[in-house]
Amino acid sequence: MHCKFSKFAQTFTMSEQRTELEQLGEFGLIDLLTKDLQTYNPETLVGVGDDAAVLDIGNGMCQVVSTDLLVEGVHFDLTYMPLKHLGYKAVAVNVSDICAMNATPKQITVSLAVSNRFSLEALEELYAGIKIACADYNVDLVGGDTTSSTSGLFISVTALGVAAKEDICYRSGAKEFDLLVVSGDLGGAYMGLQVLEREKEVFKANPNIQPDLDGHDYILQRQLKPNARLDVVKYLKELGVKPTAMIDVSDGLSSEVLHLCKASQVGCHVYDEKLPIDAKTSMVAIDFNLDPSMCALNGGEDYELLFTVDQKDFELIQSNPNFTIIGHMTNAADGTYYIDKSGSAITLRAQGWKQF
Repeated sequence: MHCKFSKFAQTFTMSEQRTELEQLGEFGLIDLLTKDLQTYNPETLVGVGDDAAVLDIGNGMCQVVSTDLLVEGVHFDLTYMPLKHLGYKAVAVNVSDICAMNATPKQITVSLAVSNRFSLEALEELYAGIKIACADYNVDLVGGDTTSSTSGLFISVTALGVAAKEDICYRSGAKEFDLLVVSGDLGGAYMGLQVLEREKEVFKANPNIQPDLDGHDYILQRQLKPNARLDVVKYLKELGVKPTAMIDVSDGLSSEVLHLCKASQVGCHVYDEKLPIDAKTSMVAIDFNLDPSMCALNGGEDYELLFTVDQKDFELIQSNPNFTIIGHMTNAADGTYYIDKSGSAITLRAQGWKQF
């Protein structure tokens, strides 16, 4: 038996080549692992490759399904992330994926892996945040799983939503000359994280010093309790506008724009002077000696919705205070560019959140 096991184990240790995951990045890894996947059921309209999978449930309706995994030490730091806020955020980031499909969230499941350093009271606090998010987004918690962990806390949330088949928005529908639009403002969550990380380092150096968080309420909320833009789906329907493509801003604006360009096989121009940045975000960025525009482009975790619309919808979008037109799509051969304040065209690169 020992000999057989040794031969079995050798199959996992004798590879002649080792490729580090950081060489691929999250999306390169996903592309590689799923390149040969086939779908076997006609109900599966879209599997891997968008913000959510799309399933045909009949009568012209579709169900959309999305899953996210949050890992302690990678996606959150409990030094400054309250458990109630973490529970809320875990739901919000999944609801955001449903919104990015132009769908309405309906249910979630929650699975946890917890180490023995977490008490019952701690998990009740986490679930208090989950329940508040369920109430805010009108979604039902319908199941999940709980198990032990040898290190820290892991939270996996699956969100399910519905939409009419003709209302679903994919990443792949953008066309040349479409307008590029984003909701809300950008960079606030990243600057909230910078403030929290700074105060964490101060605390580690001297635990007797109280954190200096005064005046940072807005950017801290953007980081600790983000808001999934379910209201944007409602606004678009009221305006009679269906985006040609859509994605949520989780990994950074530049990354998401490039996702749309890749899926739709188009290029883009994104204009620095058009980026919506809150005054508080700009002030804190400057205090940290950071360029506010770079924070907006690469910061991530804003969970705003980025979408493209036909030029015929220009007036409807321009007149709505929830939206900002930040550029337009071009022919793929023209490339993907960021136009800075001086008018120079700089190749747009994804420099936001990296998983590996």
